Amino acid sequence: MPWIWLLLAGAVEVAWSQSIAPTEGFTRIPQTVLCLVLMMGAVYLLSRAMADLPPGISYAIFTGIGSVGAIVLGATLRHEPLGPGRVAALLLIVAGLMVARLTTGER
Repeated sequence: MPWIWLLLAGAVEVAWSQSIAPTEGFTRIPQTVLCLVLMMGAVYLLSRAMADLPPGISYAIFTGIGSVGAIVLGATLRHEPLGPGRVAALLLIVAGLMVARLTTGER
């Protein structure tokens, strides 16, 4: 179950990352409230995962999911450039996440 919490935390972090820009510097109240709720949700889910997983690996995977998700969503939804360098970086992050997961010892 802790890995499910961690995956959910990463997914909510991706949504949170996309909710920051629409706040326009936290001047738009409804968007700001949504942003803060997503932030708190991501941290809550991460804390649930950390109850059974080492904090270091949990946080590394959490931020890795968030980084990859933010870049992929930025490219698909906001048409941000996704050149060979960014694709290589994404592949390295994903490879690192897989190695971290496989070597944790937790199943």
